[in-house]
Amino acid sequence: MKTSRAARRVRPPGRTLRMIVGLATVVALAACGPGVAANTGGSGEPRSGGDITFLIDSLGDTWIPNNSAISSFQGHIWGHLTDKLVYVDEKGEVSPWIAESWEQNTTATEFTLHLRKGVTFSDKTPVDAAAVLANLDIWAKGDATRGINPIGLFPKTYDHAEVVDPATVKVFFKAPTLGFIPTLGYHGSILVSPKTIALPAAQQADLANDLGSGPFVLSSWKEGDSVVLKKREDYNWAPAALKHQGAAYLDSITYKLVAQPSVRTSAVQSGQADVAYNPSPQELKSFSDQGFTTATPRYLGFVNGFAVNTRIAPFDDVKVRQALQHGIDRKEIISTVYTEDWLAPQSLFQSNVPGATDHSADFAFDAAKSDGLLDEAGWVKGADGVRAKDGKPLELMLYANPYLATSKSVDELIAQQLGKIGFKVNIQAFDVVTYGERVKIGSPSVAAYEVTRSFIDAGIVAGVLTDANKGENWFGLGQTDQKLVQLASSVASAESVDARAPLLDELQGHVLQQGYFVPLTQIVQRIYLQSPKLQGVSYNGIAYANYYAAWLG
Repeated sequence: MKTSRAARRVRPPGRTLRMIVGLATVVALAACGPGVAANTGGSGEPRSGGDITFLIDSLGDTWIPNNSAISSFQGHIWGHLTDKLVYVDEKGEVSPWIAESWEQNTTATEFTLHLRKGVTFSDKTPVDAAAVLANLDIWAKGDATRGINPIGLFPKTYDHAEVVDPATVKVFFKAPTLGFIPTLGYHGSILVSPKTIALPAAQQADLANDLGSGPFVLSSWKEGDSVVLKKREDYNWAPAALKHQGAAYLDSITYKLVAQPSVRTSAVQSGQADVAYNPSPQELKSFSDQGFTTATPRYLGFVNGFAVNTRIAPFDDVKVRQALQHGIDRKEIISTVYTEDWLAPQSLFQSNVPGATDHSADFAFDAAKSDGLLDEAGWVKGADGVRAKDGKPLELMLYANPYLATSKSVDELIAQQLGKIGFKVNIQAFDVVTYGERVKIGSPSVAAYEVTRSFIDAGIVAGVLTDANKGENWFGLGQTDQKLVQLASSVASAESVDARAPLLDELQGHVLQQGYFVPLTQIVQRIYLQSPKLQGVSYNGIAYANYYAAWLG
């Protein structure tokens, strides 16, 4: 097991160390007195001091900033070690942060960013125009020679940036890019020191080398085990939206890897931890009734659903894709696996995304319609209930998404639902690392890839639907669907939100009517169980909990 230099030098806070050593006893302790912490609510006035422990089910497989900042797990840590140029709240509203203000030209191809002065990375070097330029370049282009990827969904129209003066950057795009400013608040758009950016990938993978300007700095980390952050005493440039300036109230945050959900939640119940990530949705009411705090923030982005690979038979047939869409009962999924905090999808986008429109009729549950479509496509039910054509069964492999605690349960229910219309559904589950290696969009062996991608501005998603302009090509279409290419291009190049709105509506309808995407539920990917002592927690547009302005009552 690899341990960073910082982990060898710095000892975790005493409470955290005791918790880590004694975590195996947590379940037994909690069984003796569940809900003890629920009776000890704190005061409503912020106060400084205290350490919290956040139990999480994975810490990912690399700390290279570009390659890990969009991880559902590592994003928690990056959000406290680093800052962003703008802040985006849960409604998609953008406000200043390190960029105090900005302007754009009338065609949205040139933007000028005015930076807050006095901001520094943790080694005291300035977050100036040169540093921002270095970050913009690496986000947009990555560095293939070093194995560093571009940031997913960063505008592919990016051309270059120029330093005007130490506090001003001008950014140029090859085509109109309305989503540029909002995307600066995306969780992948983290500001790290040019010193970090210049390092070889192997050195960037050591979290101790990754310098940010955030309200916390690294105290220690142990790969595959824990990350301990301590507050930065001289931090004084938080976004106004968080309603706090100066150093964080909390002294430290420990992120500890605990794979079992029951151990995570029992630790919070017994008072040995403060936050349990990804508890079971069905347990939330019970926790709330005991006095604990639960949070299910929705993020801005795609709903949870399947991107269908049209290159794999029989999903190259639109009727089979449509049968798949109409064969899934989403109300049953929500009532069985989730709670009233989850909403049925209306499109491929979350309903809180600006520009999302209601296309639920295009994929509404209708088993009879699915049966009719499969009949038309030549798939005949056998004695075992499984349809076949030309001697081949109608099969679908689903890969449970390890980033979602509920994914396997949802897949099992979908297997039952699709089984009634003649599909033979198999389910394969991998851990996070193996899943990332083997279950990839566009893989010739993956017919349906579960997508839960977040984004800030819907105009950016044109870059994932086809391979035009080096897009991610989610559906394996290349550029064979010219209508989709044209719509995606028009959305991406729109010069105003008003001009883009009808195009975005038509794009959503086309993707769904062609059966390229199968919506499941509006996504609540990040679920939190928290001690009632922990107060002042906020959630951004990507549903990450922010503990900068939080305190222990």
